[in-house]
Amino acid sequence: MIDLHTHSTESDGTNTPAELMDLAKERGITTIALTDHDTCAGLEEAENRARELGIRFIPGIELEISFKPGEFHLLGLNIINWKTEMVPALDLIMRRRLERNLKMVSLMQSLGIELSYEDVVEEAKGQVIGRPHFASLLVKKGIVKNSAKAFEKYLAVGRPFYIEKEALALDEGIDLIKRSGGHPVIAHPMSLFVSWGKLPERLAQWKETGIEGIEVWHSGAKPRKSRRLEIIADDLGFFKTGGSDYHGDNRKDRPLGLGTGGKAVPIDPAVPFL
Repeated sequence: MIDLHTHSTESDGTNTPAELMDLAKERGITTIALTDHDTCAGLEEAENRARELGIRFIPGIELEISFKPGEFHLLGLNIINWKTEMVPALDLIMRRRLERNLKMVSLMQSLGIELSYEDVVEEAKGQVIGRPHFASLLVKKGIVKNSAKAFEKYLAVGRPFYIEKEALALDEGIDLIKRSGGHPVIAHPMSLFVSWGKLPERLAQWKETGIEGIEVWHSGAKPRKSRRLEIIADDLGFFKTGGSDYHGDNRKDRPLGLGTGGKAVPIDPAVPFL
């Protein structure tokens, strides 16, 4: 079994990098990638534990790319030079994220919500701060009943506390991954919100830019959609990957080691690092 898309407590998962490797061993996974959002902080811990357990470890990351109408997440898989190339570049991303979070706190305070940035840091418990942590605080303060309502009323696109991230441009993300020795892969393509009619053309353009693979077997994808993605990937010459997008207790609908349809992730022989 393989899983090329997972998250730890270093971004928005609930397992530490070492705990994630322990769970992978328990589930019979033999190859796993840790792909936390915009951070490499957990890679060394995960790699050391994977080595102890006899699991093949693929260092990775999930970068957010500036894109509309949907979300463009770019996996960097097998980023073997992450310490020298990826980490310095991520400092700018984290500074942008801090500025955004401070603006969100200020917006909430301006509407009478008693909330400090320190409260958000405490809620995140060491994780990379994001909208789910703001949602949790709004629930705890009794402003909304649950996190879903927090997003619906305050945190979703177009709502009062939403501030758009300053994400990387696609060519920046691709260049950063390749300089790190890795391979750029489009994560969960359905989140792009590009129609099936336009998707092949867009993917062909992105291939010219340097995208090498497509995550066709994602835990949130319907089997028929994954099959369509397989055909498109083969037609355009992309290699195919898959993963659970595991987040621990934060997303219980994404069990570790399972992709499309709750089945084990297939292995594409065209993947260059497997």
